[in-house]
Amino acid sequence: MISSFFGKTKPINYIVLGVFLSLLYFTKVFFRLDGQKINDILPFELLMFTALLFAVFITNQIVRKEKATESNSYTMVFFVLLVTSFSDYLGYQNIIFANFFLLLAFWRVLSIKSVKNVKHKIFDASLLISIASLFYDWSLAFMLLVFYVIGVYDRKTFKNWLVPILGMATIFILTFTMLKVKGSLNFFEEHYQFSLGLFTDKSFFQVLDFKILTYLILNVLISIVVFVRLRNVSGGKLLLLRIVFFTFLLATVLILFNPVDDSPVLITFFPASIFLTNYFEEIKKKNLREVVLIGCLVLASTLFVIHLN
Repeated sequence: MISSFFGKTKPINYIVLGVFLSLLYFTKVFFRLDGQKINDILPFELLMFTALLFAVFITNQIVRKEKATESNSYTMVFFVLLVTSFSDYLGYQNIIFANFFLLLAFWRVLSIKSVKNVKHKIFDASLLISIASLFYDWSLAFMLLVFYVIGVYDRKTFKNWLVPILGMATIFILTFTMLKVKGSLNFFEEHYQFSLGLFTDKSFFQVLDFKILTYLILNVLISIVVFVRLRNVSGGKLLLLRIVFFTFLLATVLILFNPVDDSPVLITFFPASIFLTNYFEEIKKKNLREVVLIGCLVLASTLFVIHLN
């Protein structure tokens, strides 16, 4: 029943997932008030929730436009379930905002496959990644994704390799100008630390907890299965999935080298949702689909309840 309901893209799917996410998010907000007045934090929490909600809808639009999955709402479902499972990371405001801009950047990067207006798309993606870095410094690592896609689709045009530098320079010049007016130029020195948890006094298990490690390993295994199953499909989709997997690998490296109390795990939800959906779509038996989806819902809900305590 659940798999059938989300097996198509209908407006009611957006509403159901939006309501579910709002209940989840504001329940979490209520439990972490810790003596604060709700009126003091509500405006900012609403802004964060809006960014998270748009991230879900943007993810769905990306997979529909770029045909990364079949026409269904499963990618949104898995994205929301991952948010539910890792609700203890919803307090990292900067990661939520950075993820929003990175998703827009990923969309522009994936759309390069049409080989139309390539320079504009590269420039837009570079701008968006640079904006994301203003919230989370390591977002700049995803510039590697831009260069990777240039190498895949249009490596012979030399100007394409210069466009990302122009995009970054545009944002940083504008930011420098604004900070100069405000007298806050120390922002760059304080913000762009590029710290690595493994190279500080933290141990490996303080950088990466068991839940995240299990999640990353499972996603790598699922990705391998998806690539094996889809090895005979048209090259366009396989190439797109390789780019998505490269996105997941970049985010995974950031997780592995950053402390658990500042983990960018949210950034992996977009590529992970795509691979989970492709894996789920290969399950042909309806009853088995129901069992798998209900099992994921129960697991995510259980983890959410555990995090509330």
